[in-house]
Amino acid sequence: MRSEPLLVCMSCGQTNRLSAGGPAETAKCGTCGTPLLSGQVADLDSATHDKARGRDSLPLVVDYWAPWCGPCRMMAPEFARAAASLRGKARFARVNTEEHPDLAGRLDIRGIPLLILWQNGREVARLSGARPAADIVSFVTGSLRAAA
Repeated sequence: MRSEPLLVCMSCGQTNRLSAGGPAETAKCGTCGTPLLSGQVADLDSATHDKARGRDSLPLVVDYWAPWCGPCRMMAPEFARAAASLRGKARFARVNTEEHPDLAGRLDIRGIPLLILWQNGREVARLSGARPAADIVSFVTGSLRAAA
């Protein structure tokens, strides 16, 4: 982890420095006021995705999906439950690969749904296929333990 915790706002893309003494759970973006650790899944565009995966001090779990994908739609509530469960330990977001095919190409995404866990600007692990919340939480926690 970095010495000064940074989080990219998933709404406006602004990089925010968290104060050392303040409670991180209530931190808000200095530009737009969006909560930074809401425990909810954020929809990202390519630019915000790249910025967050490279700058965030917390691990970032991204679901690469498309609206026409049945398993993707089926997994969405499970992904949201996992996000709430790991609030403050990891941030959760999703990228619509139909709207951002450039990103899918750069990351060599061959099938969806696909989860990629990012930490300190690098890919830690991938998990493909629709999964229940418990499997997603295990994937994140186990991958972070293995990477440490």
